[in-house]
Amino acid sequence: DWEWINAANTFDTQLINISDKTGLLAIQGPKAVEAMQALTEVDLSKIPFYHFQRGQFAGFDNVIISATGYTGSGGFEIYADADKMPAIWDAVFEAGKAFDIVPTGLGARDTLRLEMGYCLYGNDIDDTTSPIEAGLGWITKFKKGDFFGKEIFEAQKAAGAERKLVGFTLDARRVPRHDYAIVDPITQAVIGKVTSGTQAPSLGHPIGMGYVATAYAKAGTSIGIVLGRKTIEATVTRPPFYKV
Repeated sequence: DWEWINAANTFDTQLINISDKTGLLAIQGPKAVEAMQALTEVDLSKIPFYHFQRGQFAGFDNVIISATGYTGSGGFEIYADADKMPAIWDAVFEAGKAFDIVPTGLGARDTLRLEMGYCLYGNDIDDTTSPIEAGLGWITKFKKGDFFGKEIFEAQKAAGAERKLVGFTLDARRVPRHDYAIVDPITQAVIGKVTSGTQAPSLGHPIGMGYVATAYAKAGTSIGIVLGRKTIEATVTRPPFYKV
């Protein structure tokens, strides 16, 4: 992101990278607003999804409180100076004690976002994929001026993408992994590759996402996932996998 922003900076603008000085905590779950409200005068219930406010949090000024969590549940991402994060962590867990707060790692967050069918940059989307292929055409606003890649995406939308990102489920116990081949279950011809896969803790069986030739993208289509010497049958499934 930093390299791209710098490359696109043709304006009289100075850019400063403060990533290494900045910490982040993601506080996610249906009780997040209630549990964290005691730590700030900002009305957390009034911050719309994918919006943020800057204010005091856990006694520290200039904290970004952002409703941009990526787990499928409500909550906030807290951005502050890195040296303030230990104290903020302690305050969060003290305030959340009455709400049964628990610490959770990135691996758990990854299973949650995948159960919702959310794309992870570097896996399901990157600088070689397009939003049309990834099923993100709904956030690609062609009428809102020019942007990088606009002509490519417009042509792709008009002609139809040659491949599409799909979700799939497996009955077998083995978990599909990034870059595993996806094949036609009859001919064994390679039709795509897995981008994300996990054992879904909320569902009790493996799930995954991957790019396949468009002819195989319809929900209910049988596909094969190559796991070593075996090909395991999978079924194309429309995300979210976990439905409330």
